[in-house]
Amino acid sequence: MAKKQRKYDMDFKIQAVKLAKEIGGAKAAAELGIPENTMYAWTKAAREGRLDAGPGSHTPQTAMTLAEELSVLRRQVREQEKEIRRLKEENEFLEEASAFFAASRRKSVKGRE
Repeated sequence: MAKKQRKYDMDFKIQAVKLAKEIGGAKAAAELGIPENTMYAWTKAAREGRLDAGPGSHTPQTAMTLAEELSVLRRQVREQEKEIRRLKEENEFLEEASAFFAASRRKSVKGRE
């Protein structure tokens, strides 16, 4: 008969990963009563950034990745700010053009009367 697969909530996983970092994966798995493979899968997920174990849980590799991500996000913000400025300028131009053509139309209607 097949074993029923247990479900673990995210908080449990995060605490388990933190414990594994302190005392080692095998000891943490034994202490928590979970399979070692499960513990190693969670620690790998945390290392790869798929499981957020909270502040202070990043390795130098993930910290570098976070710095790179921050750089990318800042670049995206700058690009979006440029796009917003461009759209504002375009909107001002269109408002001026609209006012010009509306005034021109009013003049041509007055001229017909």
